[in-house]
Amino acid sequence: MQANSIKPVSTLLPVLSVCMGIVAFSAMDAAMKGASIAIGVFSALLFRYLIGTVLTFPIWFYAGRPLPDRSVLIVHVQRAAIVTAMAALFFYGVVRVPLAEAVALSFIAPIVALYFASLLLGEIIRPRAIVAAAMGIVGVLVIGAGRLGTGTYSSQAIEGVAATLGSAMFYALNLVFQRKQALVAGPVEIAMFQNLIVALILLTFSPWLTVMPDAASLHLTLVGAVLATMAILFLSWGYARAEAQVLLPIEYTAFLWAALFGWLQFGEEVGITTVLGAVLIVIGCLIGARNAKTGL
Repeated sequence: MQANSIKPVSTLLPVLSVCMGIVAFSAMDAAMKGASIAIGVFSALLFRYLIGTVLTFPIWFYAGRPLPDRSVLIVHVQRAAIVTAMAALFFYGVVRVPLAEAVALSFIAPIVALYFASLLLGEIIRPRAIVAAAMGIVGVLVIGAGRLGTGTYSSQAIEGVAATLGSAMFYALNLVFQRKQALVAGPVEIAMFQNLIVALILLTFSPWLTVMPDAASLHLTLVGAVLATMAILFLSWGYARAEAQVLLPIEYTAFLWAALFGWLQFGEEVGITTVLGAVLIVIGCLIGARNAKTGL
């Protein structure tokens, strides 16, 4: 399969597409948090990706059944493996900390992505990237200090923060591969193969880890699968038509949506230190993004 021929479009349309993708992913996070609390992270993810594969198949079929060649399939497998680790760590984290806090901590990923781009793509690390990393670290410390200062950090919360930061490392890799994948495959193909390959990865562990869902948790995973599929389609379409440095700042609106959905579904309140920490991390990301000559 050759790289897709993408017709130039107004920047507005990719921006709107990515905005819709972020809203869908944020709502999916809330649904999956509920499912993960009910049946565990592994089972929630397994059923979400199985349902996602079933939902995506007819879209893929009627889109002409696009199949990747070997080189593109390798990219699909690489990103699916990254997404599996990223999602497992993230939802392990959000079960233990408020949704908005987990999302705020995950914002450090674009800063880390600058260093992965240097390592994997040979890009030069400029002084701004160092400043960005420092801002991100300070933001993480502010969020942590806010919890410690109120004495609300249990051992589970510490595990949740550690898992969320680990997820952010994989998310940084995901950002590098997201742009690469969007340039060689269409949104429908990406959605289909990401759902399918992640489901296959999880199925290898299912005999030991699966908990069968009840009707309520199955409904949550169904909602999560629909929202995740929508998000993948919106984000893939947008990232194929505009540079990542234009679109990455939109990722930060996820904090607002996470705060809203966390409050509506779980009654979670957002502390001032979480907001301040998120602002510092976002400022660091924006400083780092000014380095970008090509999309990440």
